[in-house]
Amino acid sequence: MSVESKSEATPPRHFAGSIVVMGVSGSGKSSVGEAISEACGYPFIEGDALHPPENIRKMSEGIPLTDDDRWPWLAAIGEQLASREPVVVSCSALKRSYRDKLRESTPGGLAFVFLHGSESVLAERMHHRTGHFMPSSLLQTQLATLEDPTGEVRTVAVDVAQPLAEIVREALAGLARL
Repeated sequence: MSVESKSEATPPRHFAGSIVVMGVSGSGKSSVGEAISEACGYPFIEGDALHPPENIRKMSEGIPLTDDDRWPWLAAIGEQLASREPVVVSCSALKRSYRDKLRESTPGGLAFVFLHGSESVLAERMHHRTGHFMPSSLLQTQLATLEDPTGEVRTVAVDVAQPLAEIVREALAGLARL
């Protein structure tokens, strides 16, 4: 049996539960999340679409969100995670308490793909994207709020200073090991 036919006969392994693709703004959560959802055959939910209008207004005006602003948004994401499995969701999930809330909402198990990078790489990515409500001025507050999840249960960390295909490949490889 050739290598090609063997890989075609064996379906790709991936994490069997839901997946949250997380990181600060500009890390590529949506692009990576969509690619992971396609590779796994899971639906993709854009977490930003679940923000209350007031949150979007604040961020659009360059006003950082508070924990009180984020809890209703995290509850909406948690409802999506609880109501269907498996699914891939993009969500900044900046604090451990936010990730724990999402874990509690997901009965079938939850993995996180943490997209991280240097401030300069993230700022450059934000500078080149169009049509997003989050201004690059909020990157500093997101980085200050971020509690690094490296080492947390079912968490895969991937550096975003590489092409999208490589980021997705590393994320999928890490998820397959969970």
